[in-house]
Amino acid sequence: MSILVLGVGNILLSDEGIGVRVVEALEQRYRLPQEVEVLDGGTAGMELMEAMANRTHLIIVDAVVSRKSAPGELLILRDGEVPALFNNKISPHQLGLSDVLSALRFTDEFPQKITLVGVIPQSLTPHIGLTPKVKASLEPALEAVLAALQVSGVTAVPREVQDA
Repeated sequence: MSILVLGVGNILLSDEGIGVRVVEALEQRYRLPQEVEVLDGGTAGMELMEAMANRTHLIIVDAVVSRKSAPGELLILRDGEVPALFNNKISPHQLGLSDVLSALRFTDEFPQKITLVGVIPQSLTPHIGLTPKVKASLEPALEAVLAALQVSGVTAVPREVQDA
């Protein structure tokens, strides 16, 4: 089993940094088994191909633009829904991640399972820090990541429990 939890986003563009902030919280607050890698992908694109290749489960956390949802709402997509989302170009990182997913399919290294935990941004303007609505979604997004890990049989152990 090889799982990657990938947070993507630009922390200099307000809510665009939510994916990075969620994986930071995951690493700070939980211990994960060796088969789970947590990665801050920042704004990287094709550079992530090797890290994403041949995973049993790829969990992506990102800001996702949607006209049907309100700022701060979560959008959880699984498996075939994820590449379709990027084909519709509604994520700020659609080009980079869409290219990587296409390349992985072409090289037969596509992840067995994909989960996207998307958070609808309120603002993508230059500013360090999340808007209050999106900041309030950090905990539910983290819970969604933990639930996705559970689907693959992984239980994250809170640090204070294990460190005590």
